[in-house]
Amino acid sequence: MSAFADRVLAWHALHGRHDLPWQHPRTPYRVWLSEIMLQQTQVATVTGYFARFLDALPSLADLAAADADQVLALWAGLGYYTRARNLHRAAKMCMQQHGGELPRNIEALSALPGIGRSTAGAILAQAHGQRHAILDANVRRVLARHALIEGDIASATVLKQLWQIAQTHLPQAQLADYTQAIMDLGATVCSARAPRCTQCPIAADCAALAGDAVARIPHKRRARKVPQRATRLLVLQDQDGRILLERRPPSGIWGGLWSLPQIDIDQDPLVAIARQFGQPAPGAVELAPIQHAFTHFKLRMLPLRATLQQLSQAVADDGGLRWVDAASRSQLGLPRPISKLLDQLKEQ
Repeated sequence: MSAFADRVLAWHALHGRHDLPWQHPRTPYRVWLSEIMLQQTQVATVTGYFARFLDALPSLADLAAADADQVLALWAGLGYYTRARNLHRAAKMCMQQHGGELPRNIEALSALPGIGRSTAGAILAQAHGQRHAILDANVRRVLARHALIEGDIASATVLKQLWQIAQTHLPQAQLADYTQAIMDLGATVCSARAPRCTQCPIAADCAALAGDAVARIPHKRRARKVPQRATRLLVLQDQDGRILLERRPPSGIWGGLWSLPQIDIDQDPLVAIARQFGQPAPGAVELAPIQHAFTHFKLRMLPLRATLQQLSQAVADDGGLRWVDAASRSQLGLPRPISKLLDQLKEQ
């Protein structure tokens, strides 16, 4: 039987994905951008964002020089915004510390914000043909099933085993193709649900398949009950129809993005508006609730629409607040549910 990598490469030559935008050409910047976008996001979603981001910021130097609002606006809708902030920080560090390029050394590359061992290996293998293993979620699943690795897939013990296995299977050449191939295999054949084992190039010696254990491998922690939270959104307009936006804190949900001001669900909204913005808001109207799911909780948002005549000077001088019209909103990073809400109000 041919080696693991040979079979994966032969399968990929016939069935793998060869027309992904970051493959032509596989420059370090393009590969890096794609790898960060693909963390916790599927290829079909990333493709459009990748093209738009690259059109606006075609090089590492362009990304480093960009303003944070532009980076977050280009990322808006992809979620997990820490990725965008880390991407921006890492680009600046590359300009300052690495001569304007991504380091070719895996230790230096892994030390940059948002780039761990697996992402660094993927960048160096695909952009430079270096011999490094990767261990993203798809690859973990392939290797855990093939070797029938029991135990929690996220535990240090299991991860150590999987890294050893991943390193053992690396070919001596075609590292860029192999890296893409094993990711494709996990994404399209050895999928989490409904794996297509009859089409898998490594099924002949897959221990999980032989032991009728494909469905239960890899093991995962038991899912916790997702907590529910609620907040009230203030959709505040001026006489010209502009919306008041507030920059979110740099950490936490939607960190660094522009959003609608929020108040605690237990507060009287009219009292809160009068106290916070120095004037009453007669004629305030409640809008339809919005549900949004984050990784660790679900958020119910209750929007309240009101008109403000004029901001008090103290509020107007707050750099964290901004009146925006529909045209200028596109230049700012807004969370997807907030952007959708404002688009709906504009249509109405």
